[in-house]
Amino acid sequence: MQFGVPHDAKRVSLIGPARLSLGPGRLVLILGPSGSGKSTALAQIERQVAGCGSVERVRFAADAATVDLVAPWAPLADALAMMTGCGLGDARLWLRRYEELSEGEKFRARLARGVALTARSHGATPLLCDEFCVRLHRRAARAVCINLHKLVGRHRLCVVVANCDEDVIPALRPDVVVRLSGGGRCTIEEREPRRGDAGRRRLRIEPATKRDYQAFAEMHYRAAGGLGFVDKVFVLREQSRGGDPLGIVVYAYSPLELALRNEATSGRFSGKPALLNRSFRILRRLVIHPDVRGCGLGHYLVRRTLPLVGTEYVECLAAMGALNPVFEKAGMQRIGQCVLSPSRQAALERLRAMNVDPWGREFPLLVSRRPGVRRLVARVVFEWYAATTGGGDERVARQSPEFLARTFQALIASRPVYYLWHGVARETPAHSPNRPRGVTTQHVPSAGSASSGLLPTSPPYDLRRERGSDRAPDGPSSSGGTGRQSPTEPAPETTGSEYLDGSAKSRSRHDPRRRGRRSDAALAPTEPRAAERPRRRARRGRTRHDPRQAGGCAGEE
Repeated sequence: MQFGVPHDAKRVSLIGPARLSLGPGRLVLILGPSGSGKSTALAQIERQVAGCGSVERVRFAADAATVDLVAPWAPLADALAMMTGCGLGDARLWLRRYEELSEGEKFRARLARGVALTARSHGATPLLCDEFCVRLHRRAARAVCINLHKLVGRHRLCVVVANCDEDVIPALRPDVVVRLSGGGRCTIEEREPRRGDAGRRRLRIEPATKRDYQAFAEMHYRAAGGLGFVDKVFVLREQSRGGDPLGIVVYAYSPLELALRNEATSGRFSGKPALLNRSFRILRRLVIHPDVRGCGLGHYLVRRTLPLVGTEYVECLAAMGALNPVFEKAGMQRIGQCVLSPSRQAALERLRAMNVDPWGREFPLLVSRRPGVRRLVARVVFEWYAATTGGGDERVARQSPEFLARTFQALIASRPVYYLWHGVARETPAHSPNRPRGVTTQHVPSAGSASSGLLPTSPPYDLRRERGSDRAPDGPSSSGGTGRQSPTEPAPETTGSEYLDGSAKSRSRHDPRRRGRRSDAALAPTEPRAAERPRRRARRGRTRHDPRQAGGCAGEE
């Protein structure tokens, strides 16, 4: 006898005889309180079905980033989709090693790799997961449940999870619920497939300001810097009163010149800042809370707010556009992708000839101590300023070597994708020269006036068409097909369309010029006097434009 328990005590039967059907596309939830036999049921399935995978037994190497180990045999976009779907939607977490993650993040990383391995085998064997989402708080657990349901259907997986909470059922939407009550009592419930979005009508969209953005700034992997003049901000919140904000989208005044914009609109807006400000806005930031990424909130928020911007066109430059089609799902048209201009390519080659690594830790120090390196870097930055805002010589002269180095690195770093959305107040004839080539149009309801604020951005890039070899020339021009691009990209956002419903109302705000601050170039022209200022300045030899409106680089002084 030990602790009062006789050696010949009768063994307790946790699970009675039961028959469970497993197969591709089946999501099974084993439900019951602690000690009811959930782990025993999973172990019994593993003994009877050869080749079962287990989330608890997934292992990661210690010398590589997590994103490189989740699905190394698959394209990067597939690995990112797996990680985002399993609750790891933050780019900074993708680059960490497994041992650097928290316990909740480790569980989600193991789940993502387990799902990827099961998908690789085409769902031939079940994936088992005990204590499913028990380390996650309620909102993150709900998002993982929604995404796992989508992954099971998309890849035809067979997944069996065990949990003790009935609350996971609405979000997980399992095909089978096995309820264990202890003492061998077991009930199996076959559930009808449920279509539609889980949690629809639980969220709302409302106007916001830059103060609301500050809560999301650190969630974006490029949070530093200053945006141009912001026109409208919309926030996505939980439907309940005082609900937490889950996402935000920021629309601002567009840069002066973009090559692919000129290409798509036949140069209609090139060299015409007043017309540009009336007709265009640019989507500067799209940030979704990391807990709910992958649930479809990103493209839902963009799709619902595009008609509320109130302009004929909305454009966007997305660094993650090549991997995440969030803006295409929102109804925007992919126009092209940035490439390095010949002058920047030549600058990189000259730096290599000088044995200078632009990505090395000592690069800012070399810009400070070697005049030749500083001149080369300053020339590239000057050409960008001249193409987008004017006044490049004055601005470059007063910037620190560290700031010049960061700006140069940003100019040669990413290859953002350019998107364009065309919404017209009335139907535009198909033969009209005002209709951009290859861009679909949508009706734009009337919207309120601007809600303004100042937020961060990144530097521009030259563009060319994806289907051709034409490069955008270096420097500005008064005709179409020229200009620089600003890689202001939203965070890799979400796919699908779960969780939601909501409505947005416009809020009138004051003119951004009334903030009382002038940049080193000029204030952004806005209606009604915008058409006068550029003409007067053009007679003096140069049309001036606010550098922040053009999308200055990250950390702009």
